[in-house]
Amino acid sequence: MTAKSKPQSKQATANQTDTGTPSPSRESQISPNTPKSSNKMWGGRFAGGPDALMEAINVSIGFDQRLYAQDIAGSIAHCTMLVDQKIIDREAGEQILDGLARIRDEIEDGVFTFRTALEDIHLNIEGRLSELIGDNAGRLHTARSRNDQVATDFKLWVRDALDGLDAALRDLQAALIDQAEAHAATVMPGFTHLQAAQPVTVGHHFLAYVEMLGRDRGRARDARARLNECPLGSAALAGTSFPIDRGQTAKALGFDRPTSNSLDSVADRDFALEFLSVAAITATHLSRLGEEIVLWCSAQFAFAKLSDAFTTGSSIMPQKRNPDAAELVRAKTGRIVGALVGLLTVMKGLPLAYSKDMQEDKEPVFDAAEALSLSVAAMTGMIGDLNFDEARLAQAAGDGHTTATDLADWLVRALGLPFRQAHHVTGTLVQLADQKSCTLAELSLADMRTVEEKITDAVFDVLTVENSVKSRTSYGGTAPDNVRAQAVRARERFL
Repeated sequence: MTAKSKPQSKQATANQTDTGTPSPSRESQISPNTPKSSNKMWGGRFAGGPDALMEAINVSIGFDQRLYAQDIAGSIAHCTMLVDQKIIDREAGEQILDGLARIRDEIEDGVFTFRTALEDIHLNIEGRLSELIGDNAGRLHTARSRNDQVATDFKLWVRDALDGLDAALRDLQAALIDQAEAHAATVMPGFTHLQAAQPVTVGHHFLAYVEMLGRDRGRARDARARLNECPLGSAALAGTSFPIDRGQTAKALGFDRPTSNSLDSVADRDFALEFLSVAAITATHLSRLGEEIVLWCSAQFAFAKLSDAFTTGSSIMPQKRNPDAAELVRAKTGRIVGALVGLLTVMKGLPLAYSKDMQEDKEPVFDAAEALSLSVAAMTGMIGDLNFDEARLAQAAGDGHTTATDLADWLVRALGLPFRQAHHVTGTLVQLADQKSCTLAELSLADMRTVEEKITDAVFDVLTVENSVKSRTSYGGTAPDNVRAQAVRARERFL
């Protein structure tokens, strides 16, 4: 027994912000003339209706309407189970399923009217179902509550968002690996404390981010695995006396199993917090890469350029080419981290089980998911668009005596000096080069022997940046052959 199938619209995906039907702003919902009639979905206990301000603060349809696809999917699974368990009759079930299919079509065709008086996506769909099929619509809510309903809907949405994030990060890794292979031997300065430290290659630098994003994808998969238990059937907080089959609904919705405790099912939002944690860590990685792109494209570094596709100009300074896309990726990290902190703060003092505070769980997740999706897509585009000035990189790779460590290593390897002594000799030679305003490689052998008489002319073989990077052959090192091999392994591991 199934509802009519229809391909899920783009509006139901993790990257969209609304369902195509305009919803009024919260300000526009507050009116002194709002009638005070009780909500027929829950108002039997109440003689009057809510104040306009109460309705305005209570309503969530302006943002939770994007859960429509998940809400309808959950209702289809629940209705099918109720019929199979003979809790409702088959005729009522068929009417409900046909009505749900029609509502889904109306929403995706942009003709569904979302009503603030019905508060949320659950009551809007149920209200429309009542209009379409009459009293049998009320049978759908047997053995469930909005508490387990929203937890199920939200888990389904977050699960889809995690799947979308994994796919988007894979594309970004592919762009990084492409650049790593193209620049496996392109030397550049490696930095610590933003000071030139040792030569590395551009390919090696990009593969560092491939590894970071690989761990981000691992966190996303871990979060998905943990959330993949179905709350549906937990009802308000205590379960239900109806003979439901929670395993059936869990399987129908693609969950591994039902949740084990009805209180936990409706009361916790750790799946949303974990999604935001994954998003915040991922955004931090993107922000660091965005910062480097900003530096690389500055006139002072001049390591790389972005095309017109990912830069903007100045309204007053015609020479400017601003890396705005990279800067905005960097900035959106603040929104994403803020979403995590905000939801942690909402949840920190709530007793079991459900409290209305938890209505504030969705907007930060939706906002963070949208910001992260845009950031990953923009970064993927920028990585493919970067054009490196290899001559400038090679020059910068040698600035600041970046081969000093190679000299110290040579003194240990060739002359047998203890490393600490070799370090001291090298530091003295760096000081001498500074005094002569030259590089280490430009010091004469006679100059070097004034510091350490055993030095031979073989030392000059290790003082070029090209030989420096070639020598870093340890596993995970920056030697070009290593980088090429690492890129191949990265493709096998991640793509």
